[in-house]
Amino acid sequence: MEYRHLGASGFTVPVLSFGTGTFGGKGEFFQAWGSTDVAEARRLIDICLEAGVTMFDTADIYSRGASEEVLGEALKGRRDQVIISTKATFRFDDTPNNVGSSRFHLIRAVEDALKRLGTDYIDLFQLHGFDAKTPVEEVLSTLDTLVRAGKIRYTGVSNFSGWHLMKSQATADRYGYPRYVANQTYYSLIGRDYEWELMPLGQDQGVGAVVWSPLGWGRLTGKIRRGQPLPPNSRLHKTADMGPQMPDEYLYRVVDALDEVAAETGKTVPQIALNWLLQRPTVSTVLIGARDEAQLRANLGAVGWNLTSEQVAKLDAASKVDRPYPYWHQAGFAERNPFPTE
Repeated sequence: MEYRHLGASGFTVPVLSFGTGTFGGKGEFFQAWGSTDVAEARRLIDICLEAGVTMFDTADIYSRGASEEVLGEALKGRRDQVIISTKATFRFDDTPNNVGSSRFHLIRAVEDALKRLGTDYIDLFQLHGFDAKTPVEEVLSTLDTLVRAGKIRYTGVSNFSGWHLMKSQATADRYGYPRYVANQTYYSLIGRDYEWELMPLGQDQGVGAVVWSPLGWGRLTGKIRRGQPLPPNSRLHKTADMGPQMPDEYLYRVVDALDEVAAETGKTVPQIALNWLLQRPTVSTVLIGARDEAQLRANLGAVGWNLTSEQVAKLDAASKVDRPYPYWHQAGFAERNPFPTE
């Protein structure tokens, strides 16, 4: 397993990490993802550790805390072998202050996560979304307190706009608070918005991408083809409207290119989609999920080899979309304002 630095920090993470959204299975949304119990989780973690996948990502809202509980129970006795990443800020319950990034909520969220995970520290704690109603200074000073207390080691964000993240970094620099070193972001062959603003920011500010949903919200599994119905067990039946949208023809164009590369390499469509991501600038780690052992072992086959430059170019061309303004205009000044992927 290859390890990379998490952004500009000295901390290294495996290029593949395991996302535990399938752990717990509470609520309709997460039941569609999976319902892995503790025994199954232990087996999946065994396989991960054997392959060098040592980072496990969760969040307080995954199955209303059950994902953290299952992960914590499954990791008992081997906490020192793993990296735990979790997230908070979305509403956890109906009490007025159990939402957002206020000092009150962040301290409570971290304390509750530590209990559910059965640990006394979190390696990477990320804000799950931007809270425009809490001053950035309050957010960062609270995270600074938690770092100094030894309850979290590194901090990151998720689902932030570029200006959200840049304002936070500037504020951290001004007051000497810990800078964000991770951006847990949606990025895939059929979801390349990350490249316009957040990727250049990540390069400039030393923020590593922790990629979620690398298979395009379950659309790049190799089971979706032009003119064919969704597989019966696809989570898209229940979750398609909750995630990113795209024209069908665009999806099929990318899948056709993936099929061509699969025929050339002997690899599967998901393995190719994951390997493409691992060659992109700023990507520190890609989160893979799995409902069962077979899925996990298949995803692990994305490492240990690389696409050729010609194959990458083929996939780039198939997945290319028109840049939004001002990025199409900036592309005309590539001499002094280059895009990281050009």
